[in-house]
Amino acid sequence: MPSTGTATRSTVQNIALVVAVVFAIVGVAGFIPGLTTNYDTLMFAGHESQAMLLGLFMVSILHNIVHLAFGVVGFLMSRTANGAHAFLVGGGVVYLVLFLYGLVIDHGSDANFVPLNTADNWLHLFLGVAMIGLGLATGRGHGRRRH
Repeated sequence: MPSTGTATRSTVQNIALVVAVVFAIVGVAGFIPGLTTNYDTLMFAGHESQAMLLGLFMVSILHNIVHLAFGVVGFLMSRTANGAHAFLVGGGVVYLVLFLYGLVIDHGSDANFVPLNTADNWLHLFLGVAMIGLGLATGRGHGRRRH
């Protein structure tokens, strides 16, 4: 059968793309009243923002922009298997660092500029572990091509 010229995406690329889509959706959702409660308190940055995505996760304009940027980076990096692997593992490391940051700062202080709360901390831990796990499981030599 003749080749159609369509490149086959690897598993790691598909997973990175899904993760990127989720980050982009979350970034947009943080700007939608109703999905974000206390929307009228949404601030650019800082713990004074009382806006809560899905009533659970503290958000600010900066926080939403970071999610959108993470999505764009994921879209771009998912174009290659090596880039997708780097996005998942590197992004997972970033989220583990953010989890640790959320543990050590006083959530009521100016150091909480993102802003973060306990729900964010648990989510960051889950994201960090999941992204690294997915990157390692599907990246370098494992599940490289989807059939």
